[in-house]
Amino acid sequence: MKKLIALLLVVLTVLSVSVLFAAAGENDVKVTVTIADNEGKLALAAKEVTVTDIDKDEKLTINDALYAAHEQYYTGGAAAGYATATTQYGLSLTKLWGIADGYNYGYMVNDASAWSMTDPVKEGDYVAAYCFTDNKTFADKYSYFTERKITAPASGEVTLTLKKNDFDKDWNPVTLAVAGAQITVDGKLSGVFTDVNGQATVTLSGEGEHQISAVATNQVIVPPVCIAKIASATEAASETSTEAEQGTEAVDPTQAEGVTEAPAEDGTEASTEAVTEVATESATQPATKDQATKDQTNSGKNTTSPKTGDSTNVMLWAMITLISLFGACAVVFYCKKHNKA
Repeated sequence: MKKLIALLLVVLTVLSVSVLFAAAGENDVKVTVTIADNEGKLALAAKEVTVTDIDKDEKLTINDALYAAHEQYYTGGAAAGYATATTQYGLSLTKLWGIADGYNYGYMVNDASAWSMTDPVKEGDYVAAYCFTDNKTFADKYSYFTERKITAPASGEVTLTLKKNDFDKDWNPVTLAVAGAQITVDGKLSGVFTDVNGQATVTLSGEGEHQISAVATNQVIVPPVCIAKIASATEAASETSTEAEQGTEAVDPTQAEGVTEAPAEDGTEASTEAVTEVATESATQPATKDQATKDQTNSGKNTTSPKTGDSTNVMLWAMITLISLFGACAVVFYCKKHNKA
């Protein structure tokens, strides 16, 4: 009888531990990560990453996402290419994609500035991190396509809109169109430039996925990325048939929700002028390099951080574990009482 009780307790203990580990795994999320190096090139372009709580702070954060991205895609893993340190600003980057460049980095969540590396991330978020290429005036402006992932028609023609995060003359964060930037497709110059509204239409060739980005000579921008997939004739016909059956209209991919823009009165000149003005003011500010970097990173912060994860499953499994342990104790108590009788 004693052997049976001991075996039962071991089984229940193993079951409890397994349940707790399974519950923890259920809180993992998938996010998309993009990283640009200190030469203004895309080192990692919109790759899906599974984020886990690597620092055991009971929440999933930007730090967890970037660590996971290096662990999954960088040669040698996070130990070789990624590092952080606690500074007067909190947890700060000290190495990104193998580049140890002081604290000259920026990071965004869903194309908006984050407050710190410990800001939370949730399922489906887009995390972008980059090294500054201009370490004197910090003129690098985070740029992005309002379309991160699109499906192109069989003709391959897609229209994109390029924006950037900037500041007005009073250092208030604004969103501006990027004019005069040349579109690149799969790393090659297309000869197509964005207009005063930041729009450009480019024709892709070949079915499958294509990586679209942009370069600018009139300003310093962080390279944006859009993954465009050319639908095959079969896929296009299937989508058309489905839309007809459901009576829905195709959504114009050039329209993005939640995008605010401060229009430039004089088109390209206004956009360029804004960058020049910010760069000049940055150069004349008495702030240190770290402060300038932090100002760039902290702009446009949404003070209401979304909660991550769902504790419902954890509580359920915890209750199951407690019930199992209670059952084991009840069995032991019953057996002891039975033996005394």
